[in-house]
Amino acid sequence: MTSESVQPMSGPSRRTVVAAVGAAGLTVALTACGSEDKASDPSTEQGAAGGGATNEGGSSGGAGAGGAALAKTADIPEGSGKIFKDEKVVVSQPAAGDYKAFSTICTHQKCPMVDLKDDVISCACHGSQFSVLDGSVKKGPAVEPLEAKQISVNGDSITLA
Repeated sequence: MTSESVQPMSGPSRRTVVAAVGAAGLTVALTACGSEDKASDPSTEQGAAGGGATNEGGSSGGAGAGGAALAKTADIPEGSGKIFKDEKVVVSQPAAGDYKAFSTICTHQKCPMVDLKDDVISCACHGSQFSVLDGSVKKGPAVEPLEAKQISVNGDSITLA
């Protein structure tokens, strides 16, 4: 009989395996928290450019006339705004008689926003803050402004166009 010594197979150490698993887990976590910013997408660059109200003197009728009245002009405080949860829109009055509307869907990860204090609407998901007066980003992680929505003002009635 021959006596051969059994040599243990050389493989990765326990420390190497634990480090690799930790690195893989960190990679997955960071990927899940990443943002889908599309700063070069030309369709997102129109964000705050629109959103103003159109004042119409008469009745316009027809299919493109808009929806039901959102609010009375007296319901929208000057220098602030009011959120309409069902319509996913915030209507603001930056200056007396000037009304604007923006989406309440955060541009960072598409979370709905319902927290409005003074002229700032905040996202509970990741903490982004936006001005309801012009739709601009006040605090990230969002980098794109709120999507402007068209509204119309007829007398003292504000409707979503």
